[in-house]
Amino acid sequence: MQLLKDRIIKDGKVLNNGILKVDGFINHQVDPMLMDECGKELARRFKNCGADRILTAEISGIAPALMTARYLNLPVVYARKNKPVTMPDTVYLTIAPSHTKGNMVELIVSPEYLPRGEKILIIDDFLASGSTILGLVRLIQAAGAELVGIGTLVEKYFESGRALLSKNGTPIESLACIKSMENGTITFTEN
Repeated sequence: MQLLKDRIIKDGKVLNNGILKVDGFINHQVDPMLMDECGKELARRFKNCGADRILTAEISGIAPALMTARYLNLPVVYARKNKPVTMPDTVYLTIAPSHTKGNMVELIVSPEYLPRGEKILIIDDFLASGSTILGLVRLIQAAGAELVGIGTLVEKYFESGRALLSKNGTPIESLACIKSMENGTITFTEN
């Protein structure tokens, strides 16, 4: 999606350890017009997947998931990182490494919002190593639901998360697929 790629080139910054800083428009301060366009495009790509709901991870995945859900007319469930007192004692829980935080995080979903037998579309902000999305896949499997697709705003193709996640043939769509960030220069590829 050219609009997103242009914004990454204009306002994104390549930091140490392969981190792409996009917090000025995606995951700290959010550009609602950009998210709306991204959601519209992800919804177009997944309009025939038959999803019953969208699953994402707290917090950066919420904006693209909401905008996609708006156009698909689906509810959004986000895996929480802390269990609130309102959540039942029995939950779906997994642990995944956080690339940006440098530690392990819990991903927790209440069974009432991830029903057995439903078709689930994952929407998140990034696909890099694939570990967070793989954690969401484990939650779907624990619930006895079916994964029908994975959509992300940005994919760091060189981190091979796609290869890890595509082993079972799940459709994966990324709006901006980065081939390289060598020497601070972002190079895109088609996914």
